[in-house]
Amino acid sequence: MATKAMNIKMDEERLADIKSVAAVFHMSITDVVMDALDEYLPKMKNDPFYRLTANVEEASEEETQEILGELEALSDDDLKIASVKHFSV
Repeated sequence: MATKAMNIKMDEERLADIKSVAAVFHMSITDVVMDALDEYLPKMKNDPFYRLTANVEEASEEETQEILGELEALSDDDLKIASVKHFSV
């Protein structure tokens, strides 16, 4: 998957804060950012939304049209709730 170039507009206060922390620990700004990402990304990957959607492939245009056609063909009776199941993640 291609990734667009990052267009980050950083306010001066935040940049000064990062520079200050980096200077105290004798690190580059890049090292501070990379360490922050190393800590933050595992947290994001543990989020239930990520875990439920990370391995979902996008449907092709043909599959999408087929699914939409089936949904449009449903009657009001087809859309009534027949049962409810609860689960926790």
